[in-house]
Amino acid sequence: MYSTQSAQQTASTARPSKPSRDRRCFVTYDCKPTDELVRFVVAPDQSIVPDLAERLPGRGLWLSSSRETVNTACAKRLFSKAAGAPVTVRDDLADAIEEQLHKRCLELLGMARRAGEAVGGFQKVIALLKERSASVIFCARDGADDGTSKVVAAAKGAPVIKVFTGAELGSIFGRERTVYVAVAQKALGARILRESERLAGFRLAETI
Repeated sequence: MYSTQSAQQTASTARPSKPSRDRRCFVTYDCKPTDELVRFVVAPDQSIVPDLAERLPGRGLWLSSSRETVNTACAKRLFSKAAGAPVTVRDDLADAIEEQLHKRCLELLGMARRAGEAVGGFQKVIALLKERSASVIFCARDGADDGTSKVVAAAKGAPVIKVFTGAELGSIFGRERTVYVAVAQKALGARILRESERLAGFRLAETI
């Protein structure tokens, strides 16, 4: 029997991401790269389980990575239609996905910090951006606009995402609060970008 915990393949044990391929969202019918989607499978007990690491057995059911799309699928009972059989869906499915994506992102950011590929703090972020490119830059949702504008100007086209609070970013560095974080342009950075963009769809975050 699957469980939410078993479905949530943690970032610390996840293998490198597979090349993205296209799948169709069964709510919008849009064909998108899997980087922009969330995969679900039907567990043996006929419950719907999110498979964020895309490794659980069974036919995948794909949805756009957004709270609105998941809520629509739940409200209109479209999971059963897509699965071709009655299934059960937890009431807080969108919240559960957000929580799992949030955990994956923070675990990956922790890995990047330990590997020396992520820095926190305004001065360190600016220094990194002067030396090399970044895969992704995080500005705290509750940070000041003037500092954010300076980081965006220095980003050299790297995506800047406001998806975490200062306290959440601070937890990566053992601090009470961190407003700016930059991740170097390496393989781990690409994985962090993917997961943070998927999370943004559930947190209604801002991507600059």
